[in-house]
Amino acid sequence: MQSKRKRVKIGREKLQRVIETCKSVEERSLDPFLIDVDEIISVIKEYFPEWNLPEDLCLDAETIHRLASVIKLQSEWVKHRSTSLYTDPFLLEEKLIRVEKEEIVETFLKAWHPIVELEQISLHSLAGAIRYWEELLPLKERWKEFPPAEIEASLATREELIRQRILRDKAFSEELESFWQELKKQVKEKGENGKIRYWDFIGAETYEETVHRAFMTSFLVTYGYATLEIYPLEEKLFIKPYEKPITKIGKKQLVSIPIAVTAEDWLRWKRGELE
Repeated sequence: MQSKRKRVKIGREKLQRVIETCKSVEERSLDPFLIDVDEIISVIKEYFPEWNLPEDLCLDAETIHRLASVIKLQSEWVKHRSTSLYTDPFLLEEKLIRVEKEEIVETFLKAWHPIVELEQISLHSLAGAIRYWEELLPLKERWKEFPPAEIEASLATREELIRQRILRDKAFSEELESFWQELKKQVKEKGENGKIRYWDFIGAETYEETVHRAFMTSFLVTYGYATLEIYPLEEKLFIKPYEKPITKIGKKQLVSIPIAVTAEDWLRWKRGELE
């Protein structure tokens, strides 16, 4: 059997451990339900007859005080969870495992409240629709073809070409001569075999300037300052300057070659997609 002194020592140690554990719970570092209240009460009852000294009685009283604080925390926890309708997920999982599938479906149907909207056409709506279609004019009257606007073709004056920035405000012969010299210079610098790609010559930073250069190039060809070389199969077009203007004399009929200079083609040339 243990001696009285040894039992007192063991009892003091157990109560001290209980006090330290309760302090940890009060400081919110431990779950209050980790404390087994019944077991601690049994320990207090077991060693209470051994206390004779005031220090031991104070230790016993402090243990009871700390245990009461833990019980209060447990009560607050239960009250909070009950008011917030909290259900422990593990308990809920265990309950669902035991419940039959039919019972789960019935519970779901009782709690399910879908939002339903019913739309249907009424006799009044049908009558309104019929009146609408009856009052509509036939398609041939609703979609009458408008006659195309008549545009009178006329010659553009020099002032109009200057206003549209196709011509420069200086003598045309001077501008054409300087443009011819520019063509010969570019052929020497960037051309091959005495010619240069058409778009490489007329292409400029802006579409308006490109149109102007194409306009001037057409006069270079017309007045014998240059000629065009076209390769239809390869879809390539070159312009070749003459060293001296060539006057076309004779009955040979000149052929007009239309070349479209659209904004789309200019953008393709800027991206390097057009030769």
